Amino acid sequence: MFSNRDLKKLLIPLIIEQLLSVLVGMADVVMVAEVGEAAVSGVSLVDAINLLIIQCLAALATGGAVVAGQALGFKDEKRACRSANQLVLITTLISVVIMAISLLGNGVILKLLFGKIEADVMANARTYFYITALSFPFLAVYNSCAALCRVMGNSKISMEASLVMNGINIAGNAIGVYVLRVGVAGVAVPTLVSRMVAAFIMLAVVRNQDRQIHIDRRFRLGYDPHMIRQILKIGVPNGLENGMFQFGKIMIQSLVSTMGTASIAGFAVAGNLANIEYLVGLAIGMGLVTIASQCSGAKEFGQVRQYTKKLLLLNYGLLFFVVLAIDLFRGPIVSIYNLSPEASAIASGLILFHGFAMLVWPPAFVLPNALRASSDVTFTMVIAVSSMWAFRIGLAYLLVYVFHTPVIGVWIAMSIDWIFRCIVFIARMAGTKWMRHGSDNELPHRKEHA
Repeated sequence: MFSNRDLKKLLIPLIIEQLLSVLVGMADVVMVAEVGEAAVSGVSLVDAINLLIIQCLAALATGGAVVAGQALGFKDEKRACRSANQLVLITTLISVVIMAISLLGNGVILKLLFGKIEADVMANARTYFYITALSFPFLAVYNSCAALCRVMGNSKISMEASLVMNGINIAGNAIGVYVLRVGVAGVAVPTLVSRMVAAFIMLAVVRNQDRQIHIDRRFRLGYDPHMIRQILKIGVPNGLENGMFQFGKIMIQSLVSTMGTASIAGFAVAGNLANIEYLVGLAIGMGLVTIASQCSGAKEFGQVRQYTKKLLLLNYGLLFFVVLAIDLFRGPIVSIYNLSPEASAIASGLILFHGFAMLVWPPAFVLPNALRASSDVTFTMVIAVSSMWAFRIGLAYLLVYVFHTPVIGVWIAMSIDWIFRCIVFIARMAGTKWMRHGSDNELPHRKEHA
């Protein structure tokens, strides 16, 4: 169903988009580091919360993309457009509610999650949280529209919007931090503005009635409870999985916050650099949702397997060069962040360990996208959440509080979580149970090709 040319057209813009996102994230941390380690720590704590919200919104967008992709695979463009209208409607409403809760509960949320932290870290965290919370509805719209473009096989549009968004962000950061010198606000405000611009760009794109998938030109989205249920049927388990995963990361961040400012800053920088190692896999995973959802809609499950194997091999091939480059040059890269010697040593050690752990990451996090795109979302959610609580969180707290392991104990626990997921998801894909879920029950059944 997809030629090599189709795969290149889909995946290359996605990889570039992920690279831009990671580089801008790194630039944020570097610029905030000019304000001091308290600012780096405050931003990193809030980013853990923001990422939780972003992943939940992205999961809903994925739910809509899967429903639309399965409809396209079955050649039902009218149904795909109905799902697009409902996706934009539901993600906008949910994001507005999340924004309101974040604004009203700013200080309470931070204290509840991170307990007693240093006053200057808390002050920076509160400022950053207030401003970035305003961007949630715009981010939801951008994610939803971008997901719809990707499922049409046109990831170039979302990449171009990302270029604009990240260009505004990084230019604004430079002005806010180096010219106006307004601290973390100088990083937060450009984030808000850039997401607003990107949302309006992507809305204009999906209003184009000439596209396979589009929303109503006059924003008469309507209310289709059945379609919303179909989106939520995939989006909610995926959102719960992503949400619990990010909540687990917040708990880990809370654990790290008890180890002192040097550990917090070193852990934040290492995590920032680790994002570079994830970017190829994240891009390939997004592409796999598009491919697997259309194959699933056409009931071509054998092709789901075929493309999953092909993209995993591509992930490993590209990952080798990325990890090698980061490990070889981790010293000079870490020095860019202007950390203390202690924090720099922590960051360097963590990123070296992380490179070896990445051997099991693709099957643990890329492969499940094929299962989700085939509507096998409950299984992936149960495995991911169970593994996270047992290993990523439970084992991490055990290592730190009982065995008094330094901050690297957190990533030892993380790697064991990855190994477990890797084994289970490979076994699931090798079987046939995931095929029973197929595509939307409303679509007529065709002969299955296993």
